Amino acid sequence: MALKEKLASDFKDAMKEKNEIRKNTINLVRAAIKQYEVDKREELDEQGILSILAKQVKMRKDALADFEKAGRTDLIHAYNEEIKVLMGYLPEQLSEAKITEIVKSTAMEMGIDGGKQNIGKLMGAVMPKVKDVADGGLVKKVIEDFLNG
Repeated sequence: MALKEKLASDFKDAMKEKNEIRKNTINLVRAAIKQYEVDKREELDEQGILSILAKQVKMRKDALADFEKAGRTDLIHAYNEEIKVLMGYLPEQLSEAKITEIVKSTAMEMGIDGGKQNIGKLMGAVMPKVKDVADGGLVKKVIEDFLNG
């Protein structure tokens, strides 16, 4: 089943189950997909939908930091639940060890063995390899550790 159909089916199931968080989260993702398709006048493929899902997760993770500063535990819980729902549609995320492996091999290919000035070069080379299967923040942390270590 294609991802778009799975989202539609899961939306109906969430409505039947009266699972508000799941229903609202899926509805927001479907709206984001529809908005993109209307704006660009093109049908999204599976990879495009995965990119939108990843952006939705990133938006929620970014908002969590603000909610923690403001002490909004109610919103923190709701956003964590939404992230769990969204992560169910994304491919399994790479572990930190696997990302480190990719960073090391990419650095060897490029002849980079250290130095903060190489963060941008290495990020530019690694990110396309881990697109939609690794968090950009984690990738940056691994690259910084590698270059400083």
